[in-house]
Amino acid sequence: MSDGFLETGYGSDETGGEDVRPDREGQAEAFDAIGDRYDEAFPFKEGQLAAGEWLIRSLPGGSRVLDLGCGTGLPTARQLVDAGCEVVGVDLSRGMVELARKYVPDATFHRLDIADLAPGGPHDLGRFDGVAAFFSLLMLPRAEIPLALHTIHDLLVPGGLFALAMVEADVDYFTMPFLGNTIRVSGYLREDLRKVIEAADFGVVEETSYTYAPAISDVPPEEQLFLRCRRRD
Repeated sequence: MSDGFLETGYGSDETGGEDVRPDREGQAEAFDAIGDRYDEAFPFKEGQLAAGEWLIRSLPGGSRVLDLGCGTGLPTARQLVDAGCEVVGVDLSRGMVELARKYVPDATFHRLDIADLAPGGPHDLGRFDGVAAFFSLLMLPRAEIPLALHTIHDLLVPGGLFALAMVEADVDYFTMPFLGNTIRVSGYLREDLRKVIEAADFGVVEETSYTYAPAISDVPPEEQLFLRCRRRD
C-alpha cells in the first residue's frame, strides 16, 4: 500500500493554511496516526528498492529526484540520498514529513499537495531528472490521476525518468480499513494502468509485479505493479 500520501485539490501548505475537501479530510490524518507502524506493516520492499535502483543506475550522478508521497522517507529517499542524488520529498501527512526529516536529514521535505507543484504554481520546486511515486497516486480518485500524471510529466526535464508503483485493483476511491484507520484508494488492472500512463506522454520502459502479503492481519495480500517510465518529449 501507500509509501506516503498526497492529494490534488487539497490546497495546504507548511504554515497550516488549508482548504480541505470535506470528503477527504481524514486521509492525511490517518497517515499521521499510522506513523512508524506503516514501515512495521510493510517491512519488505523488494520491488520498491529495485525501482529505486533503476533510477540510480539510469540517471547521472547527483541527479535531482522527487519522492512524491515520500512517507517516512524509508526506504526510497534514504536509498537515493545514499547514492548521491539530490532528493526532495513531498507528502501531505504532517506526521510522515516529520519522520522523513528525522530519518533522512540530508534530503529536503515539504508538506505539500501535488496540485501545488505545477510549474509556475504557488510552490514550484523546479524541475527534476527523476520522479518516484510509490503507492501514492492510489490515494486519489481515478478522475484526478491523469491530471497528477501530467503534472509529474511537466516536473520532469525532457527525457526524465518516472518510477511508479500501484496496487493492481479495479477500484475507484474505495473505502477500506488500513492499520486501524479508514482510507480511500483507487487502482487499475495492469493493462488499464499502462494506458493511463501512456496517455500522459510517458513511455513504459519496463513493468514488473510482486505478490505482497503485509505483516499485519487487517491488510489483505496485494499485487504490486511497478512501471519504469520515461517522459516523452
